[in-house]
Amino acid sequence: MQAETPAEKKTYYVTVGSAEILEPEDVIGNFELEIVATEDEIDQLEELFDDRLVSEEASAVRAHIPFREYHHDEPNDEYDRSLSQIYKLLHQLGTPETKKHIEQMNVLGQ
Repeated sequence: MQAETPAEKKTYYVTVGSAEILEPEDVIGNFELEIVATEDEIDQLEELFDDRLVSEEASAVRAHIPFREYHHDEPNDEYDRSLSQIYKLLHQLGTPETKKHIEQMNVLGQ
């Protein structure tokens, strides 16, 4: 019985705002962050981006309710949580420059 080989890690470039995850050969323009990840970790990041999109759509609907304040609103809280999870994973997978950049953004919490 052979031991399992560790999953291969590759370099990816990520833009959080547009939820883009690109391999080096696909990078044409700007990107925000550089990470090194396995395919499973990329799948996890894509799921987090999908969760953020769902939260973003729910909070957009809430924006049309003028009497509900941002800080008393579950859809906005969920959006903030999903964005925080994205940055935590990116920090975990990031190059030293990416980790430093995310730490300077003060988005990781305690």
